Amino acid sequence: MSQQLKVNKVSVRYGDFVAVREASLELQAGDIGCLLGPSGCGKTSLLRAIAGFEPITTGSISLSDREISTPQLLVPTEQRRVGMVFQDFALFPHLDVAGNIGFGLAQLSRNDRLQKVEAMLDLIGLSDLAHSFPHQLSGGQQQRVALARALAPNPELLLLDEPFSSLDSELRESLAAEVRALLKASGVTAILVTHDQHEAFAMADHITLLKDGAVIQAGTPRELYQSPEQPFVADFIGQGSVITVVASDNGILNHDLGVIDPAAIPAGHSGKLRLLLRANQVVIDSNSNVHLPVTGRAFRGAHFLYTLALPDGQQLHCLATIDVEVEIGDSLPVRLELTRPTLFAAN
Repeated sequence: MSQQLKVNKVSVRYGDFVAVREASLELQAGDIGCLLGPSGCGKTSLLRAIAGFEPITTGSISLSDREISTPQLLVPTEQRRVGMVFQDFALFPHLDVAGNIGFGLAQLSRNDRLQKVEAMLDLIGLSDLAHSFPHQLSGGQQQRVALARALAPNPELLLLDEPFSSLDSELRESLAAEVRALLKASGVTAILVTHDQHEAFAMADHITLLKDGAVIQAGTPRELYQSPEQPFVADFIGQGSVITVVASDNGILNHDLGVIDPAAIPAGHSGKLRLLLRANQVVIDSNSNVHLPVTGRAFRGAHFLYTLALPDGQQLHCLATIDVEVEIGDSLPVRLELTRPTLFAAN
């Protein structure tokens, strides 16, 4: 598989403010990447630099082995063969669905344009709504039309800027999976920008996590979830808690929940450390001698998410099936189920 996009040590500045600091990422042809992070982390600025809307002050951006941005070079957006899906979809209200999809195909003959529009309508499953107008569509249908319009000119790279932000939370994740399937069917390389890790997990093959303009960690969704390299990543990716523990020289990890099998402790860890605990690693066990008070409870449909307090005031989360229902102030008997602890140096 050939390399489609390479971002090499790219920085973006607005006056004295550095929005992106020497960020790097690579995508292979057909991959779906994601720029993930909290508001203000630089992900949209980096996306705009890739699109050609912003100049860069260091590094380079290449698409299909062709440089399109350096500090001395800025290939115009219209010459980059890059498609864009915006937050508000930006559909033309005076054009029907077919007209919106075909808007960027003026260079084609009428017959070729009609065939391309029909193919896009078939891809997104809206052939029966070809002559409907945007105001007659649901939010999810508008999203698919915006996607088809961006895909119709056969871009080398598709950029999606917070494409689900205007939709309700229940629709976002299901639509993210649907959009992923459409992108994979088209074979286009794409980058999604989002602050929502659930959207990132549902869509992306590769995630680049940013904070304060810098890349903190990059990898597959599974790699970031299972092997976070610092507490910020652990906290941002998935529900979990980071608690302080003490490791002895013989590998035993001591904490208020007991001890961990020395065989599970990575070599070279001793003294005060921080341990990542995901909610699914804190298991309710009626035979446990450790009972922790419940300080919070959230109903999640198939299960409850409980917040538990350790004796020293630290908190952790626990998942329980809906048949285990306790009130705040009650206690739960719990144990840890760890096969490969994730540990960080203590601050």
